[in-house]
Amino acid sequence: MTRVLLVDDDPLVCGALETMLGSAEDLEVVGSVNDGDQVIEAIHRHRPDIVLMDVRMARQDGITTTASLSALASPPKVIMLTTFDHDDVMLRAVHAGAAGFLLKTASPLDIIAAVRSVAAGEGALSARSARQVVEHLQSDPARDLRRAAEALVATLTDRERDVVRCVAREMTTAQVAAELFLGEATVKSHLARAQDKLGAQNRVGIGIIADRAGLV
Repeated sequence: MTRVLLVDDDPLVCGALETMLGSAEDLEVVGSVNDGDQVIEAIHRHRPDIVLMDVRMARQDGITTTASLSALASPPKVIMLTTFDHDDVMLRAVHAGAAGFLLKTASPLDIIAAVRSVAAGEGALSARSARQVVEHLQSDPARDLRRAAEALVATLTDRERDVVRCVAREMTTAQVAAELFLGEATVKSHLARAQDKLGAQNRVGIGIIADRAGLV
């Protein structure tokens, strides 16, 4: 028997979900709460296998709540329910640790199937949402490199960033000095400090990081 906890601030939704899931012999709704800040206590009390979680609630939203469950020793799996299909919300839910993402307008059979699927260790996404996740994951390497480069560039001073931007444009030291109205020795000093902060081996490495971070 799969134990399900309902989390939604609309009593009508909780009632409909309980009736819906109660029609399945292998599913049992063990409790319901109306806000995210009640979930941890409810999990300790009811020991659910699955949590059907609303995204928007008054005090603590479903995404924040889902992320907080990772601190539990054996957290239940979460299926996020929402009234709107928005890319950003869906991806944030997946990154927070949700195992599924469904619209509240999904059919009873689809919701029951989603609970069974997640309980079996699989995911539960609509066809459109699944496609978005795949596209997002496929772009992750490039995105992670960009974020890492942005974090490195953020450690630079404004003047070091200016020098790096010029170097990324393949300007010589003399050209950078003329562009920024600095002495060549000063340019070299800024460049040495920037190279050290960026962990770059040479000017080419500096240019690659600057490009990934969007400086050029």
